[in-house]
Formats: sequence, structure tokens, C-alpha cells
Amino acid sequence: MKNGILTQFTQTGNSYKTRIRGIGKFGLIIAFVLICLALSLLTPTFLTIQNLMIILTQVSINALLAFGVTFVIIAGGIDLSIGSMVAVTGVVAASFAHPDTYPVGVPILMGLSAGLLFGAFNGFIITRSNVPPFIVTLGTMTIGRGLALILSKGRPVSNLSDSFNFIGGGKILGIPTLIIILIGLFILCSIVLKRTVLGRYIYAVGGNEQAAKASGIQLNKVKMIVYTLCGGLAALAGILLTSRITTGQPNAGTGFELDAIAAAIIGGTSTSGGTGTMTGTLIGALLIGVISNGLDLLNVTSYYQQVVMGIIIIGAVVLDSVNQSSNE
Repeated sequence: MKNGILTQFTQTGNSYKTRIRGIGKFGLIIAFVLICLALSLLTPTFLTIQNLMIILTQVSINALLAFGVTFVIIAGGIDLSIGSMVAVTGVVAASFAHPDTYPVGVPILMGLSAGLLFGAFNGFIITRSNVPPFIVTLGTMTIGRGLALILSKGRPVSNLSDSFNFIGGGKILGIPTLIIILIGLFILCSIVLKRTVLGRYIYAVGGNEQAAKASGIQLNKVKMIVYTLCGGLAALAGILLTSRITTGQPNAGTGFELDAIAAAIIGGTSTSGGTGTMTGTLIGALLIGVISNGLDLLNVTSYYQQVVMGIIIIGAVVLDSVNQSSNE
């Protein structure tokens, strides 16, 4: 009798865990579809081609940052400095993008180099010290913001060339360049994470550092690479944002790190490392963009929007915690 009750209890527990895993796997897609349906019923302009293009364009910068931070979080780290990187790289790129000075490739190269160096600096400090990534990147976030103000002398860098402004503000065959770049980088980042040795190493390091080290993986090398990748993607986001708004703003990117981390977590990237996908992160970024756009169309003030986003982030973290417990 006792064995029968115990067996039934165990089966019920396993069934519960299976349901939880199912919710974690498909819940985001279901929530995204339901929210889109609700908004389409509440406002007729939501599902228009023009509005969908606006959403994708607005989401692109956050999605690129989220791709970078997804690499870092899966590897067991965090990067709070990406918003400041957007400002620094944008100012650097804008400084070389004045008309009749340099070819358009020069400001792009200089901006990307600044971001890669910034990311590599984060990785170097984290791997060479016992200071947690949260503290290191919190410090470099402040350093980056100060560097942006120093390089720009506290003023926006304007008068940029038309060829540079086209990068983030132009269209190709009627499709905004930002959307084309977003799709291309999503495919590239997905391939790196899922189809390469580096991707497998990133999952291994975030899943269990000791096991990864025992299997011969160079932990510090992998961490250096993910933080450098994150810096490069943040630099690209900074360049695109500068091109789109046609000025290098030293205060650009404020709060962007929170939106990017939120997109990754909402998309299923585990805060404990070892779990996550670029597809989930993209859906997370789109979900944030759709909610923000829908609330704007419904004339909901930004104050309430922040409350809604906070609730969504907490819900995503709670679901991640439940998923982790169900896997134990």
C-alpha cells in the first residue's frame, strides 16, 4: 500500500516537472502570440506592415546587445557595461565620420575596434582576478560613460556623412538596413552558438566550470572570447544607433544594458549559466518591443510601461528558477 502511494506520488511529481519544462520551452512563444493577438484586437494599426517595420527597427539595437550578453550569461558571467560601450563606440565612430574626411569603412573599423578592446578589457580583468563579473562590469560601465564624455568633450558629435548615416537609417529594396543587419547577425550568432566548437565550450563553461576544466577546456580563453564578442556586438549597436540618430551622443545607451539582459532572460537564458539560445533571445527582444509599441499605441504612459516590464522580468526569472528546480 505504502509502495503504491509512493509510486503514485513520484509519478505525479515527474508529471509536474514535465509540465514545468513544457511551459519553459513553449510558454514564451505562446505568450508572444497571445500578446500580439490581444494588441491587434485593441488597436487596428498594430498589425500593419508599417508598424511591424517600426517594431523590428526599434528592436534591432536591443537585440544586438542581447545577442552579445547572451554569450556572456550562458558562459556564467554578466556584462553591465554594454550601455556605456554603445556611447563610447558611437562617439568614436562619429569622430571619424565627418564628410570629406575618411571613407565610411574607417569610422566603422574604429568603432568596432573600440568595442572589441573594451570587451577584451572586461574579460582580462575578470579572468585575471577573483572579482565577480558584476562588480568589474559595473566599474567599467562608469569608466565607459566617462570616456564617452571625455572624447566628445561633453557635447554631441554631429555633422556626419550621408554614407555613414545610411548604415542605420537607409533602406535596401524597401527594407530598413537595421532589419537586414539584425537578421544577418541573428543567423551568424546562432551558428556560432549551436554549430561550432566555441559554442559547445561556452555551454560547458557555464554549465559546470570544474567539469569543463577537467575535460581540457581553457576557461579563461573562453571567457575572454565571450566578453570580446559582447564588446564587438555592443560596438556595432553603438555605430548603428549613431548612424540612425545622425549624432554621436555621449549619453546614448543609458539603461540599454537592462533591456538587453531582460531580453536574454525572458528568452530563456538561465541566470545560472549553461542554458540559452539566440532564438529565445530574439523572441525576448521582440516581446519587449511589441509590448512597448502596443502600450504606446494605446497611449499608456512610460511610467506604467516600466512597471509592466519589471513584472515581466521578475516572472521570467521566477520561471527560470522553477525550471532549474524541476531539473534537479
